Amino acid sequence: MSITKILTGNEQAQGFSIEVLPPLKGNGTELLFDHLDMVRDFEPNYINITTHHSEYIYRETDEGQYERMRIRRRPGTVAVAAAIQKRYKTVVIPHVICSGATREDIEYELIDMQFLDINNVLLLRGDKAKDDRMFTPINGGWTHTTELIQQVNRFNEGFFADGIPIRHPGRKFHYGVAAYPEKHEEAPNIEMDMRYLKEKQDLGAEYAITQLFYDNRKYFDFVKKARAMGITIPIVPGIKPLAKLSQVTQVPKTFHCDMPQELAQEAVKCATDEDVRQLGIEWAVNQCKELYRSGVKDIHFYTVSAFKSMPDILKQIL
Repeated sequence: MSITKILTGNEQAQGFSIEVLPPLKGNGTELLFDHLDMVRDFEPNYINITTHHSEYIYRETDEGQYERMRIRRRPGTVAVAAAIQKRYKTVVIPHVICSGATREDIEYELIDMQFLDINNVLLLRGDKAKDDRMFTPINGGWTHTTELIQQVNRFNEGFFADGIPIRHPGRKFHYGVAAYPEKHEEAPNIEMDMRYLKEKQDLGAEYAITQLFYDNRKYFDFVKKARAMGITIPIVPGIKPLAKLSQVTQVPKTFHCDMPQELAQEAVKCATDEDVRQLGIEWAVNQCKELYRSGVKDIHFYTVSAFKSMPDILKQIL
């Protein structure tokens, strides 16, 4: 089933979706499945699986110099998606990203997913390397999400990246993209950022999932501006429940989002991780209830470090 049908069907009740990370290299899927078991009875609409192709580290050589190397800490996005699909009989959406991938890498990911009967993906540029001033693709890779979209479009039309026709094209891919209610960190202003979203829609994106936010007004204002610009695709709000003391300062910095004054005032009173977790549950519940009242059909949860909170939240909003 395409995600668009889930998000726009008249018969579709209010629901939710979640995003998970593949296990770190060398770890099994036991902990991931334990976490998913916590929410399976609530029947998520779909499950997103992030992709982390590679990142830079500095390693000392025998000569005492330091060389910059790429390593991949979380392989297996497509395999994990297939395992989740088989175990939970639910729609899975692996992330396909430009970062750290060549066009050939991306093509092989698409082929593997067709073999596994996975035809929903989220197309993203991916993060720049921490030490880089600006995003730099690897040799043979893409710089922008729009280029990635065009590759997937050509694949859907029956052509490989080099233009050779696919002898037996499989099912076409449905795809979504990211949206940023408080603008992408690299965009000069929100208007230009939204023009990029409009371009992705015009190329074929069927929906967008937002970066996390804690102030619903930011989301409502973003959707209003998007509709005025001709962006008609569903815009799914992304929610990340606070779960640790460290997140009070790290989350706004890492994800470039504002924390409302009311939430900030309560957060600084917290003395333990459990205090923050309870505050995160309360704030997320209030956010979700307001979003549902506004007509939202799917709320997307960023669950890293927050799985323990999910049953408490879902019991109160569904």
